Amino acid sequence: MTIAIAARIRKLLESLQEPALAPFLADWPSTSRQRTITASQLPVLRWLPEIARDAAPFGFDLVAAIYRAAPSLAWRQTYTAKDLDRSFLDNYGWSEILGGGNGALASERIACGFLILGPSTHYPRHRHEAEEIYLPLSGTAAWQQRDAAWRERDPGTLIHHASEEPHAMRTGCSPLLALYLWRSDNLAQKARLDRPAT
Repeated sequence: MTIAIAARIRKLLESLQEPALAPFLADWPSTSRQRTITASQLPVLRWLPEIARDAAPFGFDLVAAIYRAAPSLAWRQTYTAKDLDRSFLDNYGWSEILGGGNGALASERIACGFLILGPSTHYPRHRHEAEEIYLPLSGTAAWQQRDAAWRERDPGTLIHHASEEPHAMRTGCSPLLALYLWRSDNLAQKARLDRPAT
């Protein structure tokens, strides 16, 4: 099932013909060495039925595949209650399909998976060494990059973050499902929250 989802992701990305995706697709692994993962669930998965109903036409098949596969995937969180409050943690989670250590499919330079944010959720400003692309599949959310103004991003809009570029996201009345891609020599790294100056 994971191999089929990875193939759908690649086909969707190739169909976009976006220059920013070229280095990610060039580093996409040519073989699909599968690893055993332990399925895990998070409270944020309660939004999947609404996400599946509201999927954008261009990504509908991929969203449907994720909806069906969700119970067998490993859903994770980067942060704990020491970092962010319970409301955020109940409305946040990600699952890696392809990656260095968390993905069911092994990859050396690319991590790829799905982020879910529940409605009215603010993912605070954070950064990481990995170059990143988001592609919303269901739900509209606002992104802020560096200190620029917040911008609403509809499904199908490619969002690119350079290495160490601070960024934040927030949802409105609908949950968000977004495809993410990381590109780095160190896929084991974690995102770091930007702390307000004291």
